[in-house]
Amino acid sequence: MNTRRRMTGFVTSNKMTKTVVVEITRTYQHPLYRKVVHSSKRVKAHDEFNCQVGDEVAIVESRPLSRDKFWVVESVVRRVAGSETVEGA
Repeated sequence: MNTRRRMTGFVTSNKMTKTVVVEITRTYQHPLYRKVVHSSKRVKAHDEFNCQVGDEVAIVESRPLSRDKFWVVESVVRRVAGSETVEGA
């Protein structure tokens, strides 16, 4: 097994060509104050699956593909309802 990081998140933007913005949310407990903290991170990922906004995707770390694109969409975990697109229309 390789040491690449794998995460899941939701697609928030797909306006770029073959690139999607994925928001990764994380919930953890603060080590000192014990309060539940919600944090989110937005990363750009290379997309060959034609993902739509709202899809839940699994992304994997890769070599640098551009200035700020270091992730690749590995699979679509769950498609959003009604995201069937017509090719060539």
